[in-house]
Amino acid sequence: MPMTNISNLTLYHYPLSRSARVKWLLHEMRGEDFKTVRVALRKGEQYTPEFLAKNPSHGVPVLDVDYDDGTSQTITESTAILTWLADLDFRFAPRPEDHRARAIYLQMMALGGSWMDQMLWNIRLHEDILPKTARNQEYAQFNRDKIENEIAPQLLARLDQGEFICGDSFTAVDCLTGQNLNWARAYGLCNHPDFKAYMGRMKSRPAFQLAFADAKEFEG
Repeated sequence: MPMTNISNLTLYHYPLSRSARVKWLLHEMRGEDFKTVRVALRKGEQYTPEFLAKNPSHGVPVLDVDYDDGTSQTITESTAILTWLADLDFRFAPRPEDHRARAIYLQMMALGGSWMDQMLWNIRLHEDILPKTARNQEYAQFNRDKIENEIAPQLLARLDQGEFICGDSFTAVDCLTGQNLNWARAYGLCNHPDFKAYMGRMKSRPAFQLAFADAKEFEG
């Protein structure tokens, strides 16, 4: 397969976090030919000097890339990593010269990686993470309403066009959207039958099953 100038990939990961979407794509692309390093977020390992040197934002995913020429690179931010990886292997992204398909792909990548992701995170913050005195249930509900009234219809419109978010082919966008929908449905959102069918297709993929095999190890 492509990526012949890369000798090794190491993913810093925590179960069910945003790194799972990157792990999913790596399994799609490389099977199990990459390394995974568990970052114990609940124990604060993301705040160690060694990890902060890789990601000052103290989060996962982080991807270390070793090239055949002996150089290396560290990439952070799940949307950026997904886009970068897929551009190494155009089985998972439209080629740049396919302008129409590429525009849809990038639009949906941005929608999932910014708007939908942030709305889900706001719900989690104000329903589960923040001290009860700091939670704002009205703000959590505001984000719930935006997902149901603004994000879900856009995704359903895409699924009207094919089995995947970008039509008839699986792309890196499905790793992002699939995880977001899994997250949303855990909060009682996005229950339309088309989402249930889509997630059934995603969960049947061996790479999805590998990426989320550690889900029970998540500590909220």
